[in-house]
Amino acid sequence: MASLACAVGASTASAAELELQGSRLVVSGTLDGSAIQEFNERLASGTVRTVVFEDSFGGTAEAAGAFADAIRASGVQTEVRGQCMAACAYAFLAGKTHRFGYGLQVNGIMLPVAARPTAAELAVRWRGDEAHKTLADFTPAPNPVTAAVVTTAAATTAEAPAAPVEASVPPPRDNWQPEHGVLFTASPSLFGRIYNTYYCDGTQGRDFSKCERLPDADPYKLGVLTP
Repeated sequence: MASLACAVGASTASAAELELQGSRLVVSGTLDGSAIQEFNERLASGTVRTVVFEDSFGGTAEAAGAFADAIRASGVQTEVRGQCMAACAYAFLAGKTHRFGYGLQVNGIMLPVAARPTAAELAVRWRGDEAHKTLADFTPAPNPVTAAVVTTAAATTAEAPAAPVEASVPPPRDNWQPEHGVLFTASPSLFGRIYNTYYCDGTQGRDFSKCERLPDADPYKLGVLTP
């Protein structure tokens, strides 16, 4: 967990970047929607077989849904190399198969939750369509008021009416909380990879060693990872 905390702590919130490596499309940075058009075009080309998320530390629920839809429609596999948090984690689950990458790095994915899940909820929460439904819970509803027009009337003067002023309404924000979710990790050892699952309530900040370890939460049994 110490290695994971260091890796996340050293991250920066850069925009998503795409790099094609043969039949593997590597996605890094924040899934903020800025690269979704290029991402769709890459998958539509038919040359990509695996989308690799590498050290992607968040993004918006809307962007996560867009990446997930593109992955699901193309039928590609997904893989995590390093860390994959929040928006990245939901996009990762959309793969035909979804696995941790090989190598000596610590791999981890953080799936946002609104509250500590029960054992029964964990068993189905991220399987198939349930993952998409869970993501929808975090997507804010569009604001019915996109702009307000304010006019100033000339009451008793002969002056011309003032020009309308548009008061823009800020877009709704995702209602998930940073560092609040279920964290799945895989650490290399002499005897193979060691898998652990933790519940992080958000108070730990980037120090994930303070998260609560969840027993009987094997990521393969829960459908978070596929063989």
